[in-house]
Parts: sequence; C-alpha cells; structure tokens
Amino acid sequence: MFMINPNSSNLAAQSASQPPPIPVPDRIPDLRTEITDNLEQLLDILPPYVCHALQAHPEKDAVIEVVLDLGRRPEARFPSGAAELSEKTISREDLKYSTARVGCFSGDNRAGIERTLHRISALRNRQGEIVGLTCRVGRAIFGTIGMIRDLVETGQSLLLLGRPGVGKTTALREIARVLADDLGKRVVIVDTSNEIAGDGDIPHPAIGRARRMQVARPELQHQVMIEAVENHTPEAIVIDEIGTELEALAARTIAERGVQLVGTAHGNQIENLIKNPTLADLVGGIQAVTLGDDEARRRGTQKTVLERKAPPTFDIAVEMLERQRWAIHPNVSDTVDCLLRGRAPEPEIRTVNEQGEVEITSPVPTPPRSPARLSAVPSVAQPGGWRASGRMQPLPGPGTAAAPVNSDFERLLAQSWQQPEAAEKLRTPGPNGEDWPVYVYPYGLGRTELDQVIEVLKLPVVLTKDMNSADIVLALRSQIKNNPKLRQTAKARQLPIYAVKSNTIPQITRTLRRAVGLDDARGTEAADLHLFARDGSDDELEALEEARLAVEQIVIPKGQPVELLPRSPQVRKMQHELVEHYRLQSSSFGEEPNRRLRIYPA
Repeated sequence: MFMINPNSSNLAAQSASQPPPIPVPDRIPDLRTEITDNLEQLLDILPPYVCHALQAHPEKDAVIEVVLDLGRRPEARFPSGAAELSEKTISREDLKYSTARVGCFSGDNRAGIERTLHRISALRNRQGEIVGLTCRVGRAIFGTIGMIRDLVETGQSLLLLGRPGVGKTTALREIARVLADDLGKRVVIVDTSNEIAGDGDIPHPAIGRARRMQVARPELQHQVMIEAVENHTPEAIVIDEIGTELEALAARTIAERGVQLVGTAHGNQIENLIKNPTLADLVGGIQAVTLGDDEARRRGTQKTVLERKAPPTFDIAVEMLERQRWAIHPNVSDTVDCLLRGRAPEPEIRTVNEQGEVEITSPVPTPPRSPARLSAVPSVAQPGGWRASGRMQPLPGPGTAAAPVNSDFERLLAQSWQQPEAAEKLRTPGPNGEDWPVYVYPYGLGRTELDQVIEVLKLPVVLTKDMNSADIVLALRSQIKNNPKLRQTAKARQLPIYAVKSNTIPQITRTLRRAVGLDDARGTEAADLHLFARDGSDDELEALEEARLAVEQIVIPKGQPVELLPRSPQVRKMQHELVEHYRLQSSSFGEEPNRRLRIYPA
C-alpha cells in the first residue's frame, strides 16, 4: 500500500520503487471539493410547506433526493437515512405546482431545471397522469476523479461500473471537464436525459469547454453517438448509461475509429456484463468454442468452453464499489479471460482516506471459481453412452485376438469425457405438456452450427451420439436419401427423422424449433443476414445488423418506430427486404445523401 498526498509539494521524496504519483491540479486543494449544487433552485420548485421544512432540516446540505408521492407524506433522503418533512400528504395540486416549474418531461419521464444538474423523475398512472416525483439533487464536484486521473490521461477508453447512486454520473461530468479544460481535447457529451450537463440549451459550467449533444428520445441515443463522431470531429466522447445492443454496437464503432470513449453501463462488475448478452460486446463478447481432445486434456476442462470473441470496446474498467473505494481493471481483456477460465481477477483497489490521500492496494488472491458460474450461455451437455464412456470395445476379427480391455487408448478415451453417463433422462414438462429436453441424434450436420442455434435460442435440446437414448434423429435431407441404413435403424427404434434442407443456421433453426414444438410460440424466426446481403460486404452486413437489432430490440417488443442511419439506395433496399421478413412496414425519407429508413410497428 502507498499513499499520495495532493497537498504535498515534496513528491520527489517518495521512494523510487513506488508507482508514480497521480497528477492532481494545484488549484484543487482536496480530492472531494464540492463546487456547487444549486440547492436553492431545487427548493423553489417544491410546494411551500415542503420547502420550509427542508430548509429547517439540520442535514439540508447533504440531501440526496426529495420524494413526493400522491396521498403520502413528503420524504427527504439523506446519507444517514430518510425523514418525513410534513404531516400533510401530497395532493394533485402539489404535484402540478412542482411540474409547472420544471422543464418538459422526455420519453424516459425525466425533466430538469435549466442551468442546474438536478433531475426530476416522474411516476405515472395508466392514464399517463403524474402521481409521483423524485427530485434528485445534482452536484458538481471537483477532484472526484483524482483516483483515476492517470488513467484518463492515457487516452484509452474507460468504462465506469457501479450501483445507482454511487457517483458514476458525477465522475463522468468531472472526466469531461478534465479532458476538455486540463488536457485541451475536443470533447462531445451525448447527454440522453440532460443529467450530465443540466437542463436547457446552455450546458452547466461544470463540464468546462466540453460540448453537449442532446438526445430527442432515449431510443435514438445510438444514432446521436454515431452522429457525434461523423459531424463534430471529437477526440473524446462521453456517454452515460449504455443499456441496449444498438448502443453497444455504436460504442464499438466509435472505439474502432480511434476516438477515446468514456461511458457507464448497467452493472456493478465486469462479471455482470459477461452474463448480460445485450452488453457482453462491451467486454469483447462471449462465444462457445469446441476444443480438440488434446487441448481439452491439456487444459483439464470439458471440450466446449467459453472464450472471448473479440477485443473489448473499453480498454480500462473501473468498478465503483463505494464513493471513495474503486477497483481498477487496467486490462479488460485479461480480466475477462480470467473470469471465463474460472480464476478470480486481481484488480487494483484505490481509496481516499480522511486526509485526502489516495491509497492503492492489491487484494489477496481468492480461490478459483467454477467456470460454470460465469457462463453467459448454458454449457453443452457431453454425450453419454458406451462409446463416450470408453467401455465400447472393438469386436475381434476372424483369426485375431481381442483387444485388451485396459489399453492406454481406451483409458485415455474414458478420461476425455468428464461427464458420466446418466442413468435416466431428466425431463421437465414444456408449456403444452411436452417432455423437455428433447434428446437429438444429429447425422451429417456441423456441431458448431448446432451448438450455436441451441445456445443462442435457448432451445430445450440435448445432443447425443447414442441413438438408443435419442428421441429424434436430425439429418441432412441428402443423407437420408442416400443412406437406407440410417432409415432402417431409426425405424427399428421408432425414432422420427427430421430432415434439414442444408447445413445452415436458418435451416437448422427452423427444423429444431419444429421438432420441439416452438414454431408458433417464438414468433418470427431470426433472419440470416447473409440471405439479404448482395455481396456480403462489411458495410451491408453492418446496415442489416442495425435494422435487425432495431426490429428485435425496439419495434417489436416496445411498439415504437425507429429511424436508421443514412444509407445508399442499394443498402436501403436490402433493409426494406429484411423488414418485410418480419412482416413490418418501412419507408425511406429525407434527401440524399441523408436519406434513411424508418421502421413502423405492426
């Protein structure tokens, strides 16, 4: 452990073996120096009797938020706990009094007070009327990022994680100011709910010289992120609350263009992102990989393991455990690889003590955890049966001796499968009374494609290489025609054969869903983008992927229209065809070269 005192002028006296000190500006005398909270402007929007009660409270300056719920007593929340401000209950007139003094509520039911950082969030009833308000105090604090200023100055992309209320947005605001004012970079803030730079057209002074782009609707945040890069030549982009797959895809696009990205995401730790299929791409994405027998034995693992799919979008991750205690992961790639292999990462812990000194420690290594707990997708069951267990012996030919039962080959074969043969099938009833899972004997099909379909769609299917324990046979149509022995064997065991037209993911998906009875339960099947692309170029596939995610993440589940990024006429035609695959309507609007697609809900 070592300490850094920002007030000390004799930094050269520190030991040469210690890490270099964290640079802190001389004009910031303390790592937690508050500059403003504009509390009086928040008090002005509260009903008079609530305002007077809060002004008389001894902890007024430390208030976190004020809650006004219809028919309940007003409540103020402090670090020490909650306190009621009046015996009188909140009426509709009180709510109207407060809402009339704030800005317009956006699509995410948030509003603000102009030139302040306060956030007013609304609760609505089924008719859309406001029945509750959460008035959260916004504070701008200098020195918030004193613990990680050295990381900000590296120019690498930085991801902040932590529970709500731990100070992510406050740190994000300070990072934007330091990048713009102290480091002289061109900084653009994508401010979805005006929480970083405050409400109104003029941003709050706390962001310094950084520029702010407002987002009209929350679902358009990914488009504004791309627009910021294309139109305003930033060196750094600051974004709060990356929460959808489209936003994660836009973040990767920004990082790959050489722009420093600083953002926050939904999750307390990197482990949460690995388990979240929507945001897993922020840390590189997760895929199932089938190892060879030699490699699986060398690693001492099962043959199907989880691996990182690509480099992470963010180079550095900060887990904000508490307001003054942060865990630093300087290399996200190494951290994700450790977690997928069942080893606990060893982040750097940075804290601020009462004297304003930064203390840096490394935690005591913890025992390895099972990789199964960290799986983003369910692991594939290993096949059972005589062949897999190593107990199947070759029949001796005429004039030859039987092979020894305990040969080295058979012993290695028995050890290659870690899962013993089950005594009986484990069944659970499906939604219509079916027996799940369905044990499938594949013939002539690629194992990689089968695993991918089963894992991504979460199908109740277990693959087996023992036909005696199978429920159905899944085979290529050409193999069924040319292999009468397969048909005879399946008929003798009374196993139905499901034919797959070709060894592609869409065909395997369609056949497996029909086999388990999910044709109508899951709705429209996912489109194979390569079927709609003309030449399969990266630009075409990226445009089709954008349209697919918009349909599956926003249009269908939320019933909201979505506008895509401007594309060429040829690419827009492909996007139209993809939208028709989902039985939805779309139209092109705008003038070239900004003509783009709009997708409408059913």
